[in-house]
Amino acid sequence: MKAIILAAGYATRLYPLTENKSKALLSIGGKPIIGHIADSLMKIPEIDKIYVISNSRFYGDFVQWKNENSLEIVEVLDDGTDSDENKLGAIGDIDFVIKNKNIDDDLFIIAGDSFFTFEIKGFYDYYLEKGEDCVCAEKLEDLNLLKRFAVASVDSDNRITDLVEKPQEPQSDLGVYASYIYTKDTVKLFEKYLAEGNKPDAPGFFLQWLYSKKTVYAYKIDGEFLDIGTPESYREAQERFGE
Repeated sequence: MKAIILAAGYATRLYPLTENKSKALLSIGGKPIIGHIADSLMKIPEIDKIYVISNSRFYGDFVQWKNENSLEIVEVLDDGTDSDENKLGAIGDIDFVIKNKNIDDDLFIIAGDSFFTFEIKGFYDYYLEKGEDCVCAEKLEDLNLLKRFAVASVDSDNRITDLVEKPQEPQSDLGVYASYIYTKDTVKLFEKYLAEGNKPDAPGFFLQWLYSKKTVYAYKIDGEFLDIGTPESYREAQERFGE
């Protein structure tokens, strides 16, 4: 299994904190967010490579982080963009890595701004149990928060039966986080998705396209998955978990 950490965005909502630093390199609990993610991924023995996809502006910073922590399992890639105007989008970046590294394997994909308190190994074990594509999800009471997520409906076995990315009127309270495990057969579909002219940005759009074509299960997390999207939410995370 391979893993991709998505870290090529420009996080304009977090300015000025992220004008000169990637959101994934902001510190929570004495460690960059991406450091927490990498530590969790490395607890899954089947993952033999972690690709960090960055943009040109912050590529050197991620290489420095990798080298300072002697992370041989990590490889940093530059998607060649340098602004919010010419970015590839999350799905475009996933496709970039798949093609650049000729990935023909199961794939764990996670956003580089993900801070969570549950054991991600449990998500992987759930994937092994189901043997199908899986995503992390949680019931969210805040309607305004739900509007910023992919929102799913599921059957009694937690198979996704409906999903809409960033709906104005959510039809359920199950928010889907940017943490996915896809089978190698699904990995091949990213190229097809983009070739059809679909949106290349939020990864939930791929999931919205996928669930009607393949079985996808929602893993309901036992813990928290924080959305570090604004200076206020970042400060709150630091107050709770340390700077």
